[in-house]
Amino acid sequence: MKERERKGNEMQQEIIHTFAVCAYKDSPYLEECLRSVTSQTVKSEVICCTSTPSSYIRELTARYQVPLYVRDGASNIREDWMFAYGKAQGRFVTIAHQDDRYRSDYAEKLLKAWKKYPDLLLFASDYLTIRMTEKEGKMKAIPEPFNMVWLVKKILRLPLRFHFLADRTWIKRSSVWFGNSICCPSCTYNKEQIGDDMFHSEYDFALDWDNLYELAGKKGRFICSEKPLIAYRVHAAATTKACIEDNRRPADEMAMFRKMWPDWMVKILMHFYRKAYKEYEK
Repeated sequence: MKERERKGNEMQQEIIHTFAVCAYKDSPYLEECLRSVTSQTVKSEVICCTSTPSSYIRELTARYQVPLYVRDGASNIREDWMFAYGKAQGRFVTIAHQDDRYRSDYAEKLLKAWKKYPDLLLFASDYLTIRMTEKEGKMKAIPEPFNMVWLVKKILRLPLRFHFLADRTWIKRSSVWFGNSICCPSCTYNKEQIGDDMFHSEYDFALDWDNLYELAGKKGRFICSEKPLIAYRVHAAATTKACIEDNRRPADEMAMFRKMWPDWMVKILMHFYRKAYKEYEK
């Protein structure tokens, strides 16, 4: 009887899901992100990881009672994500981006999907775009209910709507054949199935795209909720914009397309992809 009670207590103490918030320098949006992940309808473990510690980050994490982990070494997207993934104790791990806001029922929807599909390898969702613009000397958030990039991604995710087929490698990879249709900060990874080793990619911008392509080859199901469960923020200091300006984005995207398509097809795809960069120039 005592042994059964002990095992029962251990199961209750098991951490199912972790939001691992990656903080970089003193983002004015970090508090909004922390508030969103600590105010979920279903509670998750929340941690914050950074390679750029500051009193600002320490004060915010203390205010929201979120453990802070500091990585030694220069900031690097892959290393920062790996560090956050490693520190998370949950069976499922969401690498939360400091600029974004999560709906209060994100964790609830994740757990419902897992209950229905026990082989869930990756959970993701649709997203809303928040564009930051300067008005009267102040930055203001303007929600964008529609833009062409969002629409194209939604179309590319159509195969994933067939949840009963979403454990097939070709169905999972079809969502990334013509570009990365899955919003990176909306992703939750099944750490128990994947293990501790993640994000092998050598790319900076296409790190998440390459990772999804590799994960699609593993056993398990990709479940994407077409309900927008996060608000994705676009602003001048965003990593995406910086990668466009220093040409990392087009170089990475071309390399990814070459993994999947012949050169003549790569040229066609890149022609349309370069037009999408204008979304970050507004």
